[in-house]
Amino acid sequence: MGNPVGFLEHPRELPRRRPVSERLADYREVYLPFPEDDVRRQASRCMDCGVPFCQAGCPLGNAIPDWNDLVYKDDWRTAFERLRATNNFPEFTGRICPAPCESACVLGITSLAVTIEQIEREIVERAYAEGWIAPSAPSRRSGKSVAVIGSGPAGLACADQLNHAGHFVTVFERADRVGGLLRYGIPDFKLEKHVLDRRLAIMEAEGVSFQPGTDIGSSEPIEVLKDFDAVVLCIGATNPRDIDVPGRALEGIHFAMDFLKQQNERVSGDRGAHDVPINAHDRNVLVIGGGDTASDCIGTANRQGARSVTSFEILSAPPESRAEDNPWPFYSNVFRVSSSHEEGCDRAWSLMTKGFDGFDGKVRAARTVDVEFAARPGARPQIVERERSERSWPADLVLLAVGYGGPETGGVVARLGVELDDRGNIATKSGFQTSKPGIFSAGDARRGQSLVVWAISEGREAARDVDEYLCGSTKLPTKGDGDLPRT
Repeated sequence: MGNPVGFLEHPRELPRRRPVSERLADYREVYLPFPEDDVRRQASRCMDCGVPFCQAGCPLGNAIPDWNDLVYKDDWRTAFERLRATNNFPEFTGRICPAPCESACVLGITSLAVTIEQIEREIVERAYAEGWIAPSAPSRRSGKSVAVIGSGPAGLACADQLNHAGHFVTVFERADRVGGLLRYGIPDFKLEKHVLDRRLAIMEAEGVSFQPGTDIGSSEPIEVLKDFDAVVLCIGATNPRDIDVPGRALEGIHFAMDFLKQQNERVSGDRGAHDVPINAHDRNVLVIGGGDTASDCIGTANRQGARSVTSFEILSAPPESRAEDNPWPFYSNVFRVSSSHEEGCDRAWSLMTKGFDGFDGKVRAARTVDVEFAARPGARPQIVERERSERSWPADLVLLAVGYGGPETGGVVARLGVELDDRGNIATKSGFQTSKPGIFSAGDARRGQSLVVWAISEGREAARDVDEYLCGSTKLPTKGDGDLPRT
């Protein structure tokens, strides 16, 4: 613990955001650079707790107090080695993770938590700048081959681990480019795609084979997989939840991911400047949902020049600080203002959408009713509509961001015949192997819609099971332990 009073001397600080008027004119990341001295001061706030709840709160088991202390002591190289030991892609989690580690930070009991996510980002960016991250291909190969279906964070993490274990890994991606959710679901103002491409280039140089534009079980025959010794399904939870209300079929009502994907394609140059069928320009935009995807829609709509942006949430507004039923160290359900909210958005709470009205086949308004939740012993709270609370909201474009219901179960899932659990996810045994020997699953496809940090953790853990299946034993690290093997 380099500075035992750092948490008393320094308040929590984060890098400043670029001015709203400036960032609305582009899709670059919103934060300004954070000076090194500021980063080290923030790292000094870590109390090096006897029981590091931050580490337990991180699905990857990152050794957070270790690299905080090392940054404070100006030992960036060792800090990076400690970080990379548990996290394949800190450049992703350092940008788009909701940081459950910070909710579990002991300092957060009485003060503001350590800026763990920002420090993580600064460490990995320093590593890239110094050339510490470079291709390092395995020196020997096992002779075994693995097919990873899906190139989101779970698939990439699994592929990275298995490649360094010495196996031949091929990643199949049905989209035109590799990256999955990181490529198509996260706007560039949160994760610029050169950050993703930088990592993919390293993985490819280390021996991972990427096959984009390959939809196994649909456009490509399932027999392609017979040439592999193991298969890992990391296809995500891409079935969007819908709302079944009158007027749903009106033109102008779309799923959030369709809206975000096309804009990401435009920013990447895969679409022309005017080839954006779902366009918010000069429209009254209504975003239904209150999570990160909804926030991404708000930021994108404002950049497209929306006339107005309104978001609905069926839940009530969270409190400014933890409620009694949301104790530390669980993830804090508190009122947050994202950079997208800051850019312009009317937020409405405790609303249920009852229907849509339109003219000439196009949506023009949404009808809502106020709701509250009534507690029921032994059951989920009941939604109760308030009498005489009906309202109408102007809307030329409606974006549905109400979550995902699990993986798509046609295509490769149906052709392989793997069993599903009672939630519609791919069922696995005690580990990550499915009902079919040699076929594994990880990430959102297995656990349901979750966080990028959980996807990376799942990919790493699945790789251990695959390695043990192929070799009879494994040296791949468990959660929070060890390092990538260099064979």
